[in-house]
Amino acid sequence: MTISASVTIYGEIIIYLLAMLGIGIYFSRKKLDQADYFLGGNKLPGWALAFSERATGESAYMFLGAVGFIYITGLSGIWILSGMFLGVVCSWLFLAKRFMNERKKYDVYTLPDYLAAKFPRHGKIIRVLSAFIMGVFSIFYIAGQFSGTGKTLYSISGINITLGTVAIALIIIAYSCMGGFMSVVWTDTVQSFLMVLTFIIVPVAAFIEIRHSDLSISHSLSEMGNGADTWFGGLTGFALGAMLVTNFSWFFGWLGGQPQLSSRFMALSTEEELKTANWVAMIWTLVVYVGAFLVGIFGSVLYKQGTISDSEMILPYMVSDLLPPWVAGIIISSILAAIMSTASSQLIVVTTSVSEDIIHKSMGYQMNSQKLVRLSKVVVVLSGLLGLIVSLWSESIIYGVVSFAWAGIGNTFSSVILLIFFWKKVSGVGVIATIITGFVSAILWTISPLEAIVSAKASTFFICIIVGMVVSLLFPDEKQEQKQGVKHAI
Repeated sequence: MTISASVTIYGEIIIYLLAMLGIGIYFSRKKLDQADYFLGGNKLPGWALAFSERATGESAYMFLGAVGFIYITGLSGIWILSGMFLGVVCSWLFLAKRFMNERKKYDVYTLPDYLAAKFPRHGKIIRVLSAFIMGVFSIFYIAGQFSGTGKTLYSISGINITLGTVAIALIIIAYSCMGGFMSVVWTDTVQSFLMVLTFIIVPVAAFIEIRHSDLSISHSLSEMGNGADTWFGGLTGFALGAMLVTNFSWFFGWLGGQPQLSSRFMALSTEEELKTANWVAMIWTLVVYVGAFLVGIFGSVLYKQGTISDSEMILPYMVSDLLPPWVAGIIISSILAAIMSTASSQLIVVTTSVSEDIIHKSMGYQMNSQKLVRLSKVVVVLSGLLGLIVSLWSESIIYGVVSFAWAGIGNTFSSVILLIFFWKKVSGVGVIATIITGFVSAILWTISPLEAIVSAKASTFFICIIVGMVVSLLFPDEKQEQKQGVKHAI
């Protein structure tokens, strides 16, 4: 890469990062109360919340992990994207409205607070358990995103991974701290536009290069071996079933259990805004997922296996190799955008879990709205630094780290949400049992030999559903609590 090209790319990345900081500074000058800082105070339009939910949902694992997975597996990689797409569709069509209405009914700001309000008799223990588990797994999620920023910068510039990780992490912490949910949603909105742009431009550029080089897509996939040229990876029988279950297992984590996503549903204000958000989310997801699949496939055609030492870096490598510097700088910024949007949203999850759910509600520390916001800003900084430390310490690949966190949070709380929304017999004790089971099974299953057969992302979900139903039947709630609940959590 020439000096002028490097200057162009670095210049655009710096402009992008400064713009994200600028949004944070803008909201830091506003007098944000508790409702604004945690959930936007009903001031955010539906289309912005949809862009934010989509940008948050598609993090380093999509731009780096999932694209890299498709690059090395071939056509069968489509089942990961299929499972995720189905999950996104179901969450917006069947869950978003319920989240919006339930938040208004119980006047809550967080998912743990909602669960506690729904089952007041067991509210305190549900809130503490939920907040603790979300906080713990979110730290791993944040660490995975921070790692992605360092690897991305290194792949395009040779900047030391540690230095790049620290620099971007501090920027994310800064704008998340200054504006809370408000600044995170609006930075996400900008970032989501860049992400769509990436998965339109890169596949087109790659296809043009394939045609120019007179390469055959089918022949190249066939040469990869291991069934890369077949939709089922050349597998049959039990092996095929295990592969499909593992890849489709991403579906379960989308069903209301990811607090950084469900908070966008809770922030919706009207059904009209919800309708707009639905269309935005569906179109955005379709464009990005099709583009991501094509990038992985075209990458395997242009660059034979072994050409790229780290398969998760195939997208940044293609950007640098195929696009002019001024375009490459924008696309690299979009990769950073995907990572930063998820990391900042996870920081808000940890912050609300600690400041609102544990310190304010569970421990009973009384403080006015402004003091709670100041406390939350401190928690953002501390949790961000902790995530950074874990990121620098862990050598796990992005796909693995996010997969682990996805099972621990997404599958556990998706089970809880589905039971609450669609099964009237779920009880407070059943919810507690489900949460504990999800936490334990995600860890034990991940480190066991069973993970190689069926992913914890699938097993955790079904284990939680079964435990929740059985325990709820054994320990039902009083009829009055099941019927009415309360408006405010204890």
